[in-house]
Order: sequence, then structure tokens, then C-alpha cells
Amino acid sequence: MKKINTKPFDMQKKPVKEKWFLTPIKWILSLPTTYYRKLKVNKVNMDGLKPPYLLLCTHHAFIDFKVQTRAIFPHKATYVVAIDGFIGKEWLLRNVGGIGKRKFTPQDKMLYRNIKYSLDQLKLITTIYAESAYSISGTNSALPDSLHKAIKLFNHPVVVLNMHGNFLTQPNYMMPKLRKIPLTADMTQIITKIDLETITLDEIKSRVNKAFEYDEWQYQFDNKIAIKDKNRAHGLNRILYQCPNCLTEHQMEAKGATITCLKCHTAHELSIYGKLNNLNGKTIYDHVPDWYEFQRQFTKEQLLNDTYYFEDEVMIESLRNAKGFIPLGKGNLIHTKEGIKLTGNDIEGPLNLFRESSSLYTIHIEFGYKRSDKKRAAAVVLSTDNDTYYIYPNNKKDVVTKIRFAVEEAYKLSKQSKNIT
Repeated sequence: MKKINTKPFDMQKKPVKEKWFLTPIKWILSLPTTYYRKLKVNKVNMDGLKPPYLLLCTHHAFIDFKVQTRAIFPHKATYVVAIDGFIGKEWLLRNVGGIGKRKFTPQDKMLYRNIKYSLDQLKLITTIYAESAYSISGTNSALPDSLHKAIKLFNHPVVVLNMHGNFLTQPNYMMPKLRKIPLTADMTQIITKIDLETITLDEIKSRVNKAFEYDEWQYQFDNKIAIKDKNRAHGLNRILYQCPNCLTEHQMEAKGATITCLKCHTAHELSIYGKLNNLNGKTIYDHVPDWYEFQRQFTKEQLLNDTYYFEDEVMIESLRNAKGFIPLGKGNLIHTKEGIKLTGNDIEGPLNLFRESSSLYTIHIEFGYKRSDKKRAAAVVLSTDNDTYYIYPNNKKDVVTKIRFAVEEAYKLSKQSKNIT
């Protein structure tokens, strides 16, 4: 029997400059894709700026990396990459400047040191996809509170690359083949070296949050980008899981260009320009993000009323390092206002992981991730300093988006409670 490698991924290894022979390969893979989609990069306040600087990017799809390569061309960079990105290709990722991390672990001091090393010693553009995962709904996601403090300590100029059209090219909830969508990107220096001498944390937070605002559905509608795919609504039930008409949850079905409630049979058609139309009556939400945020508010009210509760039997897989996943068998996942608890069997013994709501500002989710048994399933992901657990609900359908809402809103409520006390 092949011995299982359980040694944790080495987060202490310092980043390196991209190997010279990998640079032209990266360009060959990136530049034609972006030229084909007529990428336009709008550079603002970038005159005279040279590396090193901190590059914060919005995150929509894999094509983001190609757009970023084009935007900073011909400069090299380092990149913060989650451990799942290293699976089976650690040598390659490290030698193109990858900086390994686990998602949503508290106070990641080693990551801070490696970013600081990249800026101060390697003197490279250092890239952070600050949302830490592909956009769920085509709108910007929560950013960590620690980011603004780190920016002040890094003491280097900050540039934001806000990309448009990338999500439409390959929505995370659907993952179609790459569509030919016209792409644009705004590359803006939001904090200069001089700014850093006097800027406050509140001002850093304000500038970053404003620069990260985007709405891919509005971008599609405003630019009249027609997506004529007959199955353009496929998978939409993964993010729009609650009927706004009868309020039933997890009974939505998306087929072709329509999404339908299996309880009250209200059906909405998704137009070629990304707008929803109720085929049975009055349209409550014609804008996908509005429907999405309605569900968030509903979940928040459940948390406030102490009626939110999730529990299911789950399949668990461990990702200790870049060698791949280790199946851990069945377990149990419980989520309440107080936090999220995972129990089962770990590699060395019993697994009993609990993350308080105050320690988790968001949670990573997947919609169709390939498990070790080759089946695709939805997952929530929890990490410790030395392990990452992919957790697949066995019985409940289209639940991971709601879990994400509940995690984010419980975190906000815990912060409010601390401020009051």
C-alpha cells in the first residue's frame, strides 16, 4: 500500500522570482486569450509607478490571471495562491512566484512575512486576490479586516485591478466553456507612497472597498453583451436557492434559460442581457444580485431570531499538502449563530473542529468540486494552520450559498455585539 504523505504544506518557504524560462510561456498562454476578447486596460494614476507595489485584484474566474499578466506586462510578479492551486504542480507554482496560503485562517503571520519579503527583498509586484475566491454572484465579496492594517505595515504603493467581463466569461456557479465576452479592466493606483505617510486605516479601508466595487450583471446589461447560450440559466439555483414568491428554500430548479420554484411553480426567464422576468406574474427581482441579497437578509433575520440552524451528514477530505486529497470518510457538520462545528475521523484520530463566528468573516464554498471518488459535489471548506478540510453535504441540496451568508452575517453580528459590550 502506498504510504500517505501527511506532512503539512510548507508555508514558511520564501517566494522566489519567476524563472526566466517560464515567463515567455506565461505570456504565450495569456496574451492571445486577452487579445481575442479585446481586453482594454484603463490605467489611472499609474504614470511613473514602477515595481515594487502591492497589486490587489478582484476575483471572478481563472481568466483573471491572464488579464493580470496582460495588465502588468512586461513586468513579473509574485502571487498569493491558496493551497488547492498547488495540487500536483507545487514546483511550477512556486517557480512562477506563488506564495502558498490556506484560506480564511486567523492571523496568518507567515503570509504577511512572505508578502513583505516579496516587496522589500525581491522588489516585485506582489499580487493578492483579496476576495480569496471566485465571485459567487458576480458582485464584490467581503474583504478581511486585516488587509487594511497590513497595507499600512507593508508601506508600499497600492494598485487595484478591477476586472469586468471575467465572471460572465465563466460563472463560478455554472463553469461553462470559456465564452467570448469583451473584457475591460481598471488599473488604479489608490494609495501612493506619499499617501502612506499620513493615511489612516479608515481611509485605507474606504479607498480599497470603493475600488473593489463591481457588478458583472450590470456590466452585461449596460454594455448590451448578449449571451445567447440556450442553457444560460443552468446552475443558477446554486446561488438563487430561495423562491421570492413563496419563500421556500432549496427547491429551485434551473433548466435552459429559466429558473423555477418546484413548490409554487413560479418561473423566471434569464434574458440574453442578464435580466430576470417572471413568466407567471409580477417580477420582484429582475437583477440577479438583488435576488441574491434578498436571501442574505432573510438569513440574517433567522440569525437575529435564533431560528437559523444547519446540520447534515458530510463526506470529508483532507488537504494537508500539494500531494492531493486524503478521504476521511463520513462526518457531521453543524452551523449555528455561535459557530461552525465539524466532527468525524482525522488521519491521526478523532476530528473535532470548531470555528467561532467571530473568527470567520466568510467561508469558502464550491459548487461542483471533483472529490477523490471523481464525483462532483458542492462543498464548504474549513482550514486550520496545518490542514484544509473539504466538506461535502450528503443529503441537503443547494445549501452552501446559504451557509456562506450565515457565516458572514454571524460574523458581523458578533462584531456588533462586542462593540456594544
